[in-house]
Amino acid sequence: MYRAHMLHEFLLANRRALIDRCRTKVSLRSDGVASEELPHGVTVFLDQLIETLMAEQAADPLRSQQISGLSGGLSLAPSEISDAATRYGKELIGSGFTIEEVVHNYGDLCQAISDLALETGTEVRADEFRSLSRCLDNAIANAVTEYIHQRDLLAETKQAHALNERLGVFAHELRNLLFAAKLATRAIKAGNVGVDGATAGVLDRSLAGMSHLIDRSLAEVRVTAGIAAQRHPFSLVDFIAEIRLSATLDAQVKGCAFTVSAVDRSLAIDADRDLMLAAVGNLLQNAFKFSPPIGGVVGLEARASGNRILIEVQDNGEGLSEEAMLTLFQPFTQVGKDRSGMGLGLSISRRSVEANDGTLSVRKAPVAGCIFTIEMPRHTLPAGASIHS
Repeated sequence: MYRAHMLHEFLLANRRALIDRCRTKVSLRSDGVASEELPHGVTVFLDQLIETLMAEQAADPLRSQQISGLSGGLSLAPSEISDAATRYGKELIGSGFTIEEVVHNYGDLCQAISDLALETGTEVRADEFRSLSRCLDNAIANAVTEYIHQRDLLAETKQAHALNERLGVFAHELRNLLFAAKLATRAIKAGNVGVDGATAGVLDRSLAGMSHLIDRSLAEVRVTAGIAAQRHPFSLVDFIAEIRLSATLDAQVKGCAFTVSAVDRSLAIDADRDLMLAAVGNLLQNAFKFSPPIGGVVGLEARASGNRILIEVQDNGEGLSEEAMLTLFQPFTQVGKDRSGMGLGLSISRRSVEANDGTLSVRKAPVAGCIFTIEMPRHTLPAGASIHS
């Protein structure tokens, strides 16, 4: 037998029990998240709901609207529920709750009211249930809106910090390289050193470093901004020849032996040439960087394998552990002894390759070092043809 009670009387009489039920639901569902109720949580909403129902029972629609707002969720006219829910949304994200919890936490109270009413045989009138639904709708809409707003602000702040860090490291690297180049140039101009001596080597290293830094940064800007790859077919042998020219200087500066295997002249790649140059260039720079100071050897090979083209860069450095290889392509990751640079080269290389429908992987070399492999769809040039960028 159901007993007829005004909903606000039922809520007042069972206020403590309803709050306890909601807290239990939250603790069971949100393991490890804040267990204490937030300042503008369920208790505040329950009291505002009771006030709304009492105002409607007293035929005071203006007061009811001031507390709970109009139907339809968000409203241009503020209400006490919308204000508290907005603050609650901000508190939830600050306490580590997910956006799903924003909805569930209000739903807990609705479920608790329904369950307790059924257990006690209390009837909830249709008009009162509509008021409850309106209050929930407005509260959830405002809380979710604020939660999303705060989440976006946090994301923007995080991105801004990351960008500032990148710019700071970029400027620091560029300044150091430029300063070294200026000193070397000044010494050469003064006639105190020869153009083929150690000072000239400093100038070469500085110019090569600046070139790599700029190329890497431009590639990162393109892939991060989601700029579509400007793809067109080009000769693989011409592509490798261009890379060889620029990498030879790096090899000389580092004192590494640099080998490039012969390439089948019929092979071609359909890709964004600039992005691919940056990708392979980063791999080679990384290989030179981690090759041993004496006896370092870096190899570049491009060949066909079935319907794929493989471009491989191999070094004979210390190599990497299985654990290190799992995180190697993540931004700002540096796993070797040489921690110079920003740790972005390999991340940029992978994103540049993937933007051209390719893959980039790494494995241990048979004897020492690592082998980085770029896999691209295979294309073939017509007989006697040569496609350039």
